[in-house]
Amino acid sequence: MESLYLDIGSTYFKVGYNGNTKQFFRDFNIDIYSDLKDKCSSLLKNYSKEHIYICSSANGGLSTLIIGLTSLFSIKYATNIAFNSGINIIDKVLYSQIKETKPPEGLIDVVIIVGGIDIVKPKFDNRLIEFLKKVNYNNIVYVGNRVDIEFLEKNIPNLVVLPNIITDRLKVREEYLRDYLTNLYQKDIVGKEDIKKLYEITANQIYPTPYIVNKSLPRLKEIFEVADPFLVIDIGGATTDIHYSTDLIAHKNIVTESGYDRVVFKKLGVYKSRESLIFSAKNNEFVYELLNYLGVNDTIFNEYSDRATVTLMQLAIFLVLYSVSKSGDDYIVLKLEILKSIVITGGVSKVLSRGDIESVVKFFYKKILHFDTIPEIIVDREYKIWTLGMEN
Repeated sequence: MESLYLDIGSTYFKVGYNGNTKQFFRDFNIDIYSDLKDKCSSLLKNYSKEHIYICSSANGGLSTLIIGLTSLFSIKYATNIAFNSGINIIDKVLYSQIKETKPPEGLIDVVIIVGGIDIVKPKFDNRLIEFLKKVNYNNIVYVGNRVDIEFLEKNIPNLVVLPNIITDRLKVREEYLRDYLTNLYQKDIVGKEDIKKLYEITANQIYPTPYIVNKSLPRLKEIFEVADPFLVIDIGGATTDIHYSTDLIAHKNIVTESGYDRVVFKKLGVYKSRESLIFSAKNNEFVYELLNYLGVNDTIFNEYSDRATVTLMQLAIFLVLYSVSKSGDDYIVLKLEILKSIVITGGVSKVLSRGDIESVVKFFYKKILHFDTIPEIIVDREYKIWTLGMEN
């Protein structure tokens, strides 16, 4: 029997079957399960639970706080693994500054503590314990140097200890923490009623959508004429994700085994994160020049029109490219000057024309990188990318 694929997003849910894809705008007045049954009942009844596969980012995914010894290795490595597992990072704490750092507010799904390489001397002390007393979290995991384990297990209840994510050669070891976070997402879904009900129609594990998209990237050439190294920009209602070839990474010690990594911008969505997107735009020194280049001015921020939506989506593309460029301040810097292809997917692909996308990419490459040519632009208007990951 052919399989049925469902992707439950924060604004849309998508359906893939027999090589076709459809999207539906969610009805927020009813729960996801009822909405899905109302709109897709004729499809659902044709498939057994064993042949229905679901991924979801509808509840925003898991949130994490990362505490590490160094920004260059421990925090950067944990950030990389968390992003590739579909986890959203709420805050990062450098241990040397922990006494001056204000603990995050609200409930954290998982705290990740990272030390140094295994041969270093003990690094953690009561400063960590006192800080954690002020943090409201559900899970906590340690993935650092071995010599600190005894102290941490003695003082932190329910601590999960996994192999160090930093090897003796300062390379990243991702598999243990990645699998832990992915399974944690699965357990989290079981506890959320809105998603939990989806197990009435599937017998398979529900995975985070970003994890599924990252799994699809090695097969991208099956559906698009894409050249390596490439970048996938996925602009949704709540967040914007980018997935990229690790050939683009400037610091090679962070390269992971899959060959593709992810960064999530949790405040650059076009609908649910509209205000934070506008705030980020207003604080970028090049945005007002970009608006002028696009033929609009800053009054567009106060509009709720089709033109305003197009402009915000263009700004999201510019801001994510800027953030991972040498001019930005994100944790990862990509060598965009060697980028061959940009693949656009998500809700933006249904709204922006090719000309809308090309104009903002041309502005970025000319203004920020001082390049006259731009990478090949591919638009995934049918949302085919995520179905490749589901097939895996």
